[in-house]
Amino acid sequence: MSATRPALTRALLAARGIAAPRPPVRIVHLGLGAFLRAHQAWYTAHAGNAAQWGIAAFTGRSPGLAGVLSAQDGLYTLIERSSAGDRREIVTSLAAAWDGAAIQRLASLVASPEVALVTITVTEAGYRLRADGSPDTGDAALASDLATLRRAAAARVPPGALSLTTMLGRLLAGLDARRRASGPALAVVPCDNVPANGSLLARGATAAAELVSPVLAEWTAQHVSFVSTSVDRITPRTTAAEVERLNVAEQWTDAAPVVTEPFRDWVLSGSFPAGRPAWEDAGAQFVADIEPWERRKLWLLNGAHTLLSFGGPLRGHETIAQAMGDPALSAMVGMWWDEASAQLPAGLGVESYRAALRERFLNSRIEHRLAQIAEDGTRKLALRIVPVAEAELAAGRLPRAAACAMACWIASEPGRPVSVAAAIGSVSPYLAARDAFVAAVADYLSQWAGPRTAVSRCPDRLGN
Repeated sequence: MSATRPALTRALLAARGIAAPRPPVRIVHLGLGAFLRAHQAWYTAHAGNAAQWGIAAFTGRSPGLAGVLSAQDGLYTLIERSSAGDRREIVTSLAAAWDGAAIQRLASLVASPEVALVTITVTEAGYRLRADGSPDTGDAALASDLATLRRAAAARVPPGALSLTTMLGRLLAGLDARRRASGPALAVVPCDNVPANGSLLARGATAAAELVSPVLAEWTAQHVSFVSTSVDRITPRTTAAEVERLNVAEQWTDAAPVVTEPFRDWVLSGSFPAGRPAWEDAGAQFVADIEPWERRKLWLLNGAHTLLSFGGPLRGHETIAQAMGDPALSAMVGMWWDEASAQLPAGLGVESYRAALRERFLNSRIEHRLAQIAEDGTRKLALRIVPVAEAELAAGRLPRAAACAMACWIASEPGRPVSVAAAIGSVSPYLAARDAFVAAVADYLSQWAGPRTAVSRCPDRLGN
């Protein structure tokens, strides 16, 4: 049925009496995907000055979505799915969508004085930075991009003429184009789950620029503000069946809808030298110190997700809602929240946040797949679980829920080191050197007649 209906476009909406003018591009985004469209684009569309702020988004690895959204003038349906029902709206803030390989277009947009922000959504691995924030020059793709940029700088080749594949390489190409155009200062705003993401990216981008050109590095240090953020909105992948259901119900065909939850949260810290949308109109918070808010979200939400992504499949579950509905896993998450909450300061509304998380996790109408969360699981474990475990041990407490999570992680893949200490040491030498913690993990593993039996025993052993 939907195949005979016209595509969702701004002209179609206008013809049907729905105003959806294309806003001018003032934000360039790297990493076009579902989360951008559920989170930042939604906030931008709901800002009081939304008509002044359009987003030109560039894909990361796959160019397909750019073509789909370009055919729809950047429009798409956002479906807010609660346990009570669905709420749909057309989001209008995405002014353009481009293949990330279109470096010439990227460079020209970032060089424009009208552009005030470069925003970024990538996975932790997508930064291609070491733990200290320095560029991982052992990464073949990043090393290639930096070498390409370095040769171009020496030969004075415009950055837009280059072929670049990494987020950092593309960001530097845009910044160098702005420098060459004598453009004004701007802000770079990463929107992801990486702790202190603004500070981390500032170190990485400046160090990478130094490897390309000292002139670019100096300009970046003087003209770019890196804003740290904490973002929160569960956004599962949209299935083909979901697209078809939507299009049966609508008067047009939308090939790129996004399903998300009603809850959203955005906390930002930093300066915006060229201005920004009034995101606070939509509920965003601007704070002086973002670290406590980052930790609240990273440990309580993302940490619990990581726990469930390891433990859930061992008990036959496929989604967050299924896993959280399992009494054993639910108890394990509760104990994890106790351990993580002990490391958070007062004033963050932790109890209400935990209650909201439990309700969100149990929303069975949001199919957040455990397999999706488990991607890059070892890195996520190191960022989300390990810091709490280390802090609890330093405070003189044995983090038993974290130990149980570590056991689930070890059991989730048969290729882990045979030695429990070696497996733990691959993510934290500190934890591997603590005999009590290693013994706790080994104790869980030694009792396992099978993975599912092991997970079911964890809460019983940890609850007291």
